[in-house]
Amino acid sequence: MKTDIRDIEKTLLQGLKKGDQLYFKILFDEHYAWLCNYVYKLCQDQALSEDLVQNVFLRIWEKRATLNVNTSFKNYLFRSCHNEFLMHVRKKKQEIATLDALKWETLFEIHHPSQEENVSEQNWVKLEAAIERLPEKCKEVFKLSRLQQKKHKEIAQIMGISTKTVEVHITKALRFLKANATSFLSLLLFGLI
Repeated sequence: MKTDIRDIEKTLLQGLKKGDQLYFKILFDEHYAWLCNYVYKLCQDQALSEDLVQNVFLRIWEKRATLNVNTSFKNYLFRSCHNEFLMHVRKKKQEIATLDALKWETLFEIHHPSQEENVSEQNWVKLEAAIERLPEKCKEVFKLSRLQQKKHKEIAQIMGISTKTVEVHITKALRFLKANATSFLSLLLFGLI
């Protein structure tokens, strides 16, 4: 019986490597639900678990020609989803650490002012100009998050996108603003977070 399952799995993987979407769909349908359940147990967030599992399958499709599965495909998927979750956690920790550092920097600047009020107002103008240079969707997500203080889930519902996409837009906006508006970015982040 196990030989039959391994033979079927081997055939499906060979079809996948050749780029056959039907084989991919069969593998996806067979494993998607239990992978989502597994990731959900790790993160307790249904939307996030679906996003992470979809990312794994997307990566498998993109790298199908060079895909090398040495164990069972189920074990391969299990490990891939586990690693995807760990990467997500690391990324979140880095974002939190960056925001925390910016908050402390801003607190220091507020209690130890070294610039005149005029310079501060010029910085706000520069910051607003930098925000306006963001790509349209990115700018909209950023404004909803930072200016209107909406949660990621609310933004996702408003814009009809996933929470993962919201996070990607916010990360992209913060990187852009950090690169283009570092001297006054902390004013925005501290004041509106």
